[in-house]
Amino acid sequence: MVADRSGIATGFALENLQKRGEMFVGIGDAIYEGMVVGESSRPGEMVVNPTRAKELTNIRTHDHDDAVRLTPPRRPTLETGIEWIAEDELVEVTPLAIHLRKRYLTENERRHSHKGR
Repeated sequence: MVADRSGIATGFALENLQKRGEMFVGIGDAIYEGMVVGESSRPGEMVVNPTRAKELTNIRTHDHDDAVRLTPPRRPTLETGIEWIAEDELVEVTPLAIHLRKRYLTENERRHSHKGR
């Protein structure tokens, strides 16, 4: 799962995304476009929005007001990140975290790189 925009990960978005695979980020994590935020249960690249906020309405029901239930994210280590990445991905190591990302961050750049092959 690859993020399609920058922002802060929200519980609402991550709860919906964890139904589609295992997450590498948690609530409140800084996200940027091209960052790998999870492993999809289906093969191939899935472009997702982990920063989507819940729309606020005046209508309240019991079903929609349930608390967010997330499984803890699987944080990649340097070793697991290197084993996991594909040919078009990189492991980004900073003093505070280890992130997985696409070589070309924007979706447009990724499309152009595939045409050149």
